[in-house]
Amino acid sequence: MALGSFFAKLALWLRVPISWAVRPTVYAQFCGGESIEDCNSTIESLHEHGVRTILDYSAEGITTEEDLDNTCAEILATIEAASNDPRHAFAVFKSSGLSLHNLLSKNIEDFTVKEEGDWENVLRRTRSICQSTSDAKGRVLIDAEETWLQDNIDDISEDMMADFNRETAIVFTTVQLYRHDRLEYLKTLCIRSKEGEFKVGVKLVRGAYMEKERARALAEGYKSPIQKDKAATDRDYDAAVEFCLDNIDQIHLFVGTHNADSTLLVCEKMADRGIPNNDPRISFSQLLGMSDQITFNLAAHGYNIAKYVPYGPIREAMPYLIRRAKENTSVAGQTSRELELIRIETERRRKSRTAKKN
Repeated sequence: MALGSFFAKLALWLRVPISWAVRPTVYAQFCGGESIEDCNSTIESLHEHGVRTILDYSAEGITTEEDLDNTCAEILATIEAASNDPRHAFAVFKSSGLSLHNLLSKNIEDFTVKEEGDWENVLRRTRSICQSTSDAKGRVLIDAEETWLQDNIDDISEDMMADFNRETAIVFTTVQLYRHDRLEYLKTLCIRSKEGEFKVGVKLVRGAYMEKERARALAEGYKSPIQKDKAATDRDYDAAVEFCLDNIDQIHLFVGTHNADSTLLVCEKMADRGIPNNDPRISFSQLLGMSDQITFNLAAHGYNIAKYVPYGPIREAMPYLIRRAKENTSVAGQTSRELELIRIETERRRKSRTAKKN
């Protein structure tokens, strides 16, 4: 996989035509197509099995204001496509797709006059997406990114939640629990939301930038923001789940994981608290092409479940595809264990229903 990633990156750098080779392989597995229209067959197939769609425009590496506006327009198109269509669950975007990269990594107080204008454009794009989502009575996820970008993304996300999440959670921020400070951040955010009288929407993930984070911390001589080991990440992820469920009237939860143990934990903790499987405040999701056994078992048991369906031009989607191919390798071999865990959960619930009847 590492060798394949190297040659894919080299091909992109050399601008070698690679569509013919990629389309029938990783692209077909992880992406719905190059346009929203291309995704329709995938959207319909998922819906037939009780799984909704999250259209994810996955073009990356944008470097001009015009391209940023074009990306914003494409995200708005996904919101329009999802409007009044029960096959769709959420919209989603990355702040780095709406901003020149260096802006997100810089302290706002240190902006030049030009950067201040560029930042206003970022806020304009973000607000237009959140407003359109609200008007469509939908929900939108703001993805997490690297730590050196995340502070500004957190500020944007919280501002949007404060404006749009008055009655229910429309805007969702993302918390990466591979960071050792994120559980505390979640708890503090909950306090601020109560003070500000808005709902928190939160997507819980483990995270996708671990190697890059550690390498940068080592190179620049600061303490790594990453947990010391996977056990610590798992511990904080599970604790974050419990915290959200304990505060479900204040925090609406989006469980983004391919981990069978975490999925089962959420199901068990919902049952323990008497929360129905289909409670609209709780959603689950996995990526297209990954962990289908979890996705479709959750759907069969009536949970709110959706697949991220990335789409976009093949060349622009390649950085996303490379990450997904690596991640898919890391979770390969879990299938039989995941099925057994969900079988155990199904049996537990059957016995619980029988006991209640008696």
